[in-house]
Amino acid sequence: MQKRPTRTTTRRLPIEVLTREEVGRLFDACGDATWTARRDRALLALLYRAGLRLNEALTLRACDVDAERGSIRVLHGKGGVARTVGIDRSGAEGVREWVLEHASMGFAASGPLLCTRSGRGLSQGQVRRRVHQLGRRAGIVKRVHPHGLRHTFAAELREEGVDIAVIRRQLGHAGLMTTIRYLDHLAPQSVVFAMRSREQAV
Repeated sequence: MQKRPTRTTTRRLPIEVLTREEVGRLFDACGDATWTARRDRALLALLYRAGLRLNEALTLRACDVDAERGSIRVLHGKGGVARTVGIDRSGAEGVREWVLEHASMGFAASGPLLCTRSGRGLSQGQVRRRVHQLGRRAGIVKRVHPHGLRHTFAAELREEGVDIAVIRRQLGHAGLMTTIRYLDHLAPQSVVFAMRSREQAV
């Protein structure tokens, strides 16, 4: 009698949003003494201060970043859709410093912004390993990965009261309902508020 194939299920780990203190430790773990440290700080800024997807960050060119205006052109968004996003002053300054160093190292503005010493673009695997290493160095117990920084960015925007339509455009979601579900999954504020508002039992 032939055995029925067993179904394999992929275990999805819960989303873990980092605190601002944890993010600060993650940036500190990069250091600033080497060019790779400064590149890594720019990488974290793009993921956390602009909320880019990993592939979007890795396909950026130096000429796609306008740090003075605080804008970034994302030419390879999900589904092939291009968009322009914003980045705050702190994040823009870190990226601007790397853009200048990138040029001083002889790399073309049309080449990958996040690259190796040979000018070759970083791979997703390299970045995932690097972010994980930085998380361990920073002593963060939570799972630290590139998309988690995008989660943290989105959760902070909601906490700050940024309009959902603006968050949708920044994250590059196809529709508003996608953003609503995304945010509710990250930070179910209505549930948290309801529980905190309960009267203390006697």
